[in-house]
Amino acid sequence: MAEYICRLGTPGGEIVTRTVEGLTEQELRQRLSLEGYRIFTVETAGVINGVRFRRSGDRTVKIKLDDFLLFNQQLAALIHAGLPVLQSVQMLRQRSPNPKLRTVLADVESKIKSGYALSEAFEAQGETFPKIYTASILAGERSGSLDDVLRRYVDYTKSIAQLRRKIRGALTYPLILLCAAFILIAVLTTFVIPQFSSLYENMGADLPGITVLVVGLSTAIRANIYWLVPVVSGSLIGLAAWRRTEKGRRAIDRWILKVPIIGELIKQMTTAQLARSLATLLAGGITVVESFHIGLASITNRELLRSTEPALSKIKEGKPFTESLEAAGWVPPLAVDMIGVGERSGSLREMLDEVAGFYDAETEVKLGQLTTFIEPAILITMGIVVVTILLSIYLPLLQMVSRPGA
Repeated sequence: MAEYICRLGTPGGEIVTRTVEGLTEQELRQRLSLEGYRIFTVETAGVINGVRFRRSGDRTVKIKLDDFLLFNQQLAALIHAGLPVLQSVQMLRQRSPNPKLRTVLADVESKIKSGYALSEAFEAQGETFPKIYTASILAGERSGSLDDVLRRYVDYTKSIAQLRRKIRGALTYPLILLCAAFILIAVLTTFVIPQFSSLYENMGADLPGITVLVVGLSTAIRANIYWLVPVVSGSLIGLAAWRRTEKGRRAIDRWILKVPIIGELIKQMTTAQLARSLATLLAGGITVVESFHIGLASITNRELLRSTEPALSKIKEGKPFTESLEAAGWVPPLAVDMIGVGERSGSLREMLDEVAGFYDAETEVKLGQLTTFIEPAILITMGIVVVTILLSIYLPLLQMVSRPGA
C-alpha cells in the first residue's frame, strides 16, 4: 500500500488535505469518488529524514502575467469555439512564446491525458497558479461554462494588475525625489562641507553655531564611514530577513495599518480584492464557504488575515455572511451594509462586484491624497535640509564680509 496526500472537497462542502493509503493512484481516486469526495489533487507522499513532503507541491514556476492572461484569453476562445480542452491546451502550448509556460503546459497536457481534469492538472503545478484560478476552473467544469469562468478570471486579474500599476505609478515620483535628496545631501556632506571647513580653519574664522553643528556632523560621518556603511547595510539586510518571517511580517503589517492614510488605503484595497475574489468564485457556482476559504488568499496583510480567518468558522456554523465578515473588525461599515443588502436580496455576487468597483474608486482617491501629501512633504524636508547646509557653508563668509574693515 502506498501513501498519498490528497486535497479533497468533502460532501459537506469543506476543502481538506488528508493522507490516504491506496494500492494505486487510480484505485484511490475511484474509491474516494465513490465515497462522495471531490478530488482536487492526489500526490505521492515521501519521507526524508522522517519529514513528510509532497513531490510536486514544492514546484513553483514564475510566469509573466501578460503571457498567463493571454493564454487564458485564448483558452477561453478555443473552448467557446467548441474545441476539446486537451486539444486547446496542446495547441496553446505549441504556440506559446514563453518557454516556462510551455514547460508547465506540457505537464498539464500530460496529466489531462492520464485522466486528470483541467483543474486537477493545474492544481498539481504546486504554487505556480493561485488557488482562486484552479478553483475558478473547477467551478467552470462543474457548471459547463468554463469559457465564461476563464473570462471572468481574466477580468479579475486585469483589475488587480491595473490597481498595482496605479500604486507603482503614484509612488514612483516620491521615490525619485527621495533618491535625489539622498544623493544631494551625501555630496554636500562628503565633498563640499569639508572643503569649506578647511578654508575657514585656515582663516581662523569664528564659526556660527549652525556651521559648527553641520561641520561636526559631516566630520563624524566621514570619520566613521568605514563602519557606518556595514552597520547600516547589515541592519537593512537583517530587517529584510526578519520581514520574511511570519512574526516579522505580521509586526510590520500591524504597524503599517496604524500609519495615517496608508492604513485606510490598505483596508480599502483589501476590501476590493476580497470582494472581487468572492464575486468571481460565486459566479462560477462555488459555495459561500468554499469561496470565502479560497478568497482569504487575496488578503496579503497578515494582521487583516488574522482578524478575518475566524469569520470562516462562523460561516460554517451557519451564521450570516455579513455578520461573520463584520466581526473581523476592519471591513468598512459601508461595505458591510452593501454586502448585507445583497445577502438579504439574494444578489450577493452582484453586490460584491459593486463593492469591489466602489472601493477600487476609493483607492484611487486615497492614492491621490497620499501622493498629494508625500510629494510636498519630501520637497519641503529636502529644501529645509539643503538650505540648512548652504547656510552653514555661506554664513561665515557673510559674517566676514559684513565686519568693519573687511
